[in-house]
Amino acid sequence: MAFLIVFLGGGIGAALRHGVNLTSARLLGTAFPYHTLFENVAGSLVMGVLAGYFAFRGSAPQHWQLFLTTGILGGFTTFSAFSLDTALLYERSGLGLAALYVLGSVALAIGGLFAGLTLARHWL
Repeated sequence: MAFLIVFLGGGIGAALRHGVNLTSARLLGTAFPYHTLFENVAGSLVMGVLAGYFAFRGSAPQHWQLFLTTGILGGFTTFSAFSLDTALLYERSGLGLAALYVLGSVALAIGGLFAGLTLARHWL
């Protein structure tokens, strides 16, 4: 049953990611992977809120935790795409832009997770 729960959540997360990809391309263009940066930062923020809620305010049943974290967020966040985008930026634009993307993604995603934990501690 756990595999089915993760499978369903992953499909929802992947569909959400596809929507962000299309919207980002329309609004911001495709020269920089804004979509992947947004997905990783937003996903990390939500993961922090959920982890904080599960840890500090009350537990949810295991199937809900799997559905939300491994399923939806696992399908939504895109570190495999992040790796590909980094390589493409490096090949197309050189080390500087690729390094900026890596450092920005990692710093903002980790910051998002801590912000989510803080939100969960104080507001949930």
